[in-house]
Amino acid sequence: MINSMSSMPRRYCAATKADGQPCRAAPLRDAAYCFLHDPDRAEDAAKARQAGGIRRRREGTLGVAYDLQGLDNVAGIRRLLEIVVADALGLDAGVGRSRILIAAATAATKLLDTGEHDARLEALEGAIRLLQRQGLLKGLDDGLLGGPAR
Repeated sequence: MINSMSSMPRRYCAATKADGQPCRAAPLRDAAYCFLHDPDRAEDAAKARQAGGIRRRREGTLGVAYDLQGLDNVAGIRRLLEIVVADALGLDAGVGRSRILIAAATAATKLLDTGEHDARLEALEGAIRLLQRQGLLKGLDDGLLGGPAR
């Protein structure tokens, strides 16, 4: 079955950006402009821009206040769980608080398992590298150890 929409040309906002380039956003339905450039929605667009700026500033402030390190490492995830648990404990007792605490406990258990496995793997790799340096183990591909021998 052929989709009749696929043959329709794509529509773009009729506005021109500050640098003189055309706006490449899709216009609102039955309008010539996108949300940000539609003169009838100027007040709403201004509020949306302000909210976006406030959110970015708030993220930075909260990151410093809560000592968040990001979620790309075990320490950052652990810190986030600590914050969630502390906030949840301050809530009124109930099903919602219980669910948050159970979810945090489950995540913490997985985090501990991952940390333990990482530590054990690192210890095994270190032992293998030591045996390689001592000439007691040959023929093992260094790629299996996560990189060249140290």
